[in-house]
Amino acid sequence: MYSISKLVVLSLLTAMSLSGAFSRAAEPEASRPEAYLIQPGDVLQIMVWKETDLQSEVVVRPDGGVSFPLSGDLQAAGGTVEALRDALHERLLKYIPDPVVTVLVKIANGNRIYVVGKVNRPGEFPLMRPTDVMQALGLAGGATPFAAVNDIRILRREAGQQIVIRFRYDDVVKGRRLEQNVLLRSGDTVVVP
Repeated sequence: MYSISKLVVLSLLTAMSLSGAFSRAAEPEASRPEAYLIQPGDVLQIMVWKETDLQSEVVVRPDGGVSFPLSGDLQAAGGTVEALRDALHERLLKYIPDPVVTVLVKIANGNRIYVVGKVNRPGEFPLMRPTDVMQALGLAGGATPFAAVNDIRILRREAGQQIVIRFRYDDVVKGRRLEQNVLLRSGDTVVVP
């Protein structure tokens, strides 16, 4: 028979394992996915607990902003859900004592990559999970027979500048220079000449 203290410990351990505390603690920091960054076009659900008038579904505007009652305009794009929640909390403190704010990404419309050039299905693809260059080529149906697969380029915008990342398909297929098989970011374009 279990004593009360053993039951309490077992209950706590069960609750921690269900919450994922053990799995996150055991997981190496480098293997954890980066936090989702909000993008223009995303649909967010914002709610303030016990405040029925402060529940809204908002679309992130092309300029990256959102509007919410009593908070005005806030920059959302490029930030995390947690950062937006904290910013809303700070602004609502003027009107509501200790507001409990929840922000959910309802639809990730703004998270997209593009594959263009000599692939079987060029186009725009939703970036629903971490996706590298090889996976993006797979989404596009692979390269055509006339593609220059060792001259693939990834176009990326960083800090207002466009950068080019080179990709040699044959190297990656042979297990060499795997660092060039980068994880794509929202807005990246894979060009297959």
